[in-house]
Amino acid sequence: MAAGSAPGGSAGASAARRAQQARRQERLLREQWQAARQRAERWEAASEGEQRVAAQLLMLTERGWRLLVDRRWPGTRAANVDMLLIGPGGVFVIDVKNWRAAPETAGGRLRAGGFSRDEHRRKLLAVTKAAESAVASLGMSPVAVRPLLAFAGHRVDAELGRIRLLGEREIGPALLSERTRLSAESVRALAEHLERAFPEYEAPPAARTPDGAAGQPDAGSDGLFDLDGLRDAALDEARRAPIEQWMTFLDPDQLALVRRNWAGPARISGPAGTGKTVIALHRAAYLAQRTNGRILYVTFANNLPRVQATFLKTMAPAVADRVDFRSLHSWAQEYLRDRGVPVHLHKEKAETAFSFAWKHVGRNSCLTEIDPLHPYWREEIDYVIKGRGLTSFEEYAALPRRRRRAGLRRPHRQAVWSLYEAYEAQRTERAVHDFNDVLSLALAEAAGRTGHSAYTAVVVDEVQDLTLVGVRLLHALVGDTPNGLLLVGDGQQAVYPGGFRLSDAGIDIRGDRGQVLRANYRNSKEIVDTALSVVAEDAFEDLDGTRTPGRRDVDLTYHDGEVQRAVLPTSATHDEALITALRALTPQELAGSAVLCPSKRAIEHYQRLLTRVGLPVCALDRYDGHPVEAVKLGSYRRAKGLEFKRVYLPQHDAHLPKGTPDGPAPAETAQERAELARSQLYVAMTRARDVLWLGSVRPVQAD
Repeated sequence: MAAGSAPGGSAGASAARRAQQARRQERLLREQWQAARQRAERWEAASEGEQRVAAQLLMLTERGWRLLVDRRWPGTRAANVDMLLIGPGGVFVIDVKNWRAAPETAGGRLRAGGFSRDEHRRKLLAVTKAAESAVASLGMSPVAVRPLLAFAGHRVDAELGRIRLLGEREIGPALLSERTRLSAESVRALAEHLERAFPEYEAPPAARTPDGAAGQPDAGSDGLFDLDGLRDAALDEARRAPIEQWMTFLDPDQLALVRRNWAGPARISGPAGTGKTVIALHRAAYLAQRTNGRILYVTFANNLPRVQATFLKTMAPAVADRVDFRSLHSWAQEYLRDRGVPVHLHKEKAETAFSFAWKHVGRNSCLTEIDPLHPYWREEIDYVIKGRGLTSFEEYAALPRRRRRAGLRRPHRQAVWSLYEAYEAQRTERAVHDFNDVLSLALAEAAGRTGHSAYTAVVVDEVQDLTLVGVRLLHALVGDTPNGLLLVGDGQQAVYPGGFRLSDAGIDIRGDRGQVLRANYRNSKEIVDTALSVVAEDAFEDLDGTRTPGRRDVDLTYHDGEVQRAVLPTSATHDEALITALRALTPQELAGSAVLCPSKRAIEHYQRLLTRVGLPVCALDRYDGHPVEAVKLGSYRRAKGLEFKRVYLPQHDAHLPKGTPDGPAPAETAQERAELARSQLYVAMTRARDVLWLGSVRPVQAD
């Protein structure tokens, strides 16, 4: 018995302590509740139901939230807003209901007691739009403003489109569980700004300006309502946060594009760092909040959808499950599988089929006069013939081969077409498809179907990396419907051969539906100048057919980034310098860093090296957008659409073709490969925000 008494006594003491703690917590909550009820009684004009809901919300003010009650709706004579709640979780526009019958939601409609109550839903959405406009002047995204219906006397936790429905007992816990979006300073600034934008419902005469409008900020303010200052503060706050949070920041100059009502397909372009992906993400969330259908967000790379899905869930969790983030080929395969279309994708067998075709048809043809290596001609088939959906030689014979430098006369094109036909015969004999076949099959399926689409809208990021067939496929899903198709990308950042114009896909971007961004929010002048020096001589044709110089004018908003160069005599000393630089970082700094390489072989080398010295590594193809205290490692291509506070490019100039100034001009195909290599390096350099580390190996020359 003695041996067993000690554990029993310990357990009893632990239970007593827990009970004592629970009683203290109960007393604290009771005191907070009573204080909140007393404060709520100040609004004598409010109904008892509103007072009970206000009491619940006032408890949140003890945890950094600000509550505005009974405010005037801007632009109206008599309409009011029950409550505005501003806190770490964002801005909530609250309409309090004291209905006898519980609310019901069905078919996107609001009912109670057998009657339609849709007018309340419409009014709340209209007020929310006014609140979005008010916070937009501070640089806050509209996805951070949430409409909420609070029901006194009922237990409710439901959603009606973008509107959250909560009972008086559910509202406090639900809002406390919201992820932290705003700092205490941002909450204060927003609350005071909204207090001016939504003045008291019956503002006293002293609060009126000479023209009779209540609550508008005057020109002689003390700086508290200096919108430019608040925007700058919000920008600085976002830059101090982990890079994953910075990626969801929206500048007010970009907000109009997120909220714009497009009459048809639209395109947003601009140099690296101008926030194209950020706009695309906010646009997807914005559309998901305002439509009942699903949104498809597509990009070429396999790793980006996973990262972008995390970013959107961070900034707009309420609609995250209504946006499908997919790579184009994985989505197309699933699309075909759901419709019973057989697909036999086999990369290795398709490559074997091409090798046989090259051996028997291409290797001894006139094509070797232009380029004796088969990869160039495989790219010609992948990106020019199959990538554009050509079905006859005459189409190919007359085709402008955009972004392909080598001039092909008719005999050369006939030889290419013979190689293509031989490849198709070999592939068919093996009963396999390649990646282009997947897109062509999906396009045929989409074009042959009529009626309602599964998607309300399609957002395409890095559109310049898609083939023409891929763009036609996505266009077929939504057609030219208003707000249906948004194409985001920059022709200068194309890292694959070939090209096309949007008009080739039947997409007409007219007037203001083609927007070009100019302000760079990511890179400093030193980093921009270094990156542009790589592509300065490489003029390019954009997707709208515009011929654009390699060195473009950019408006800079960030000035703290720097370029660090490490030039060493050997590969060993170069790698030691890289390790020294990475070891000097704190775990938080390492989390915002990336080592980017031009090839798979280089990635494998630095994976072994960094692991051997004990540095934590996260492969970019496994990175999902959540902060992780490890350096990211991957290829230049995998880094597209992402950004990092620090970017390290070991032996960054080793893969660039070395010209011989005194020798003959390099072949046109060599020029094309060099141009693509420079474009990829430009992409890698412009991923850096604060530090761009450039490593080089240059052996010491003997005297």
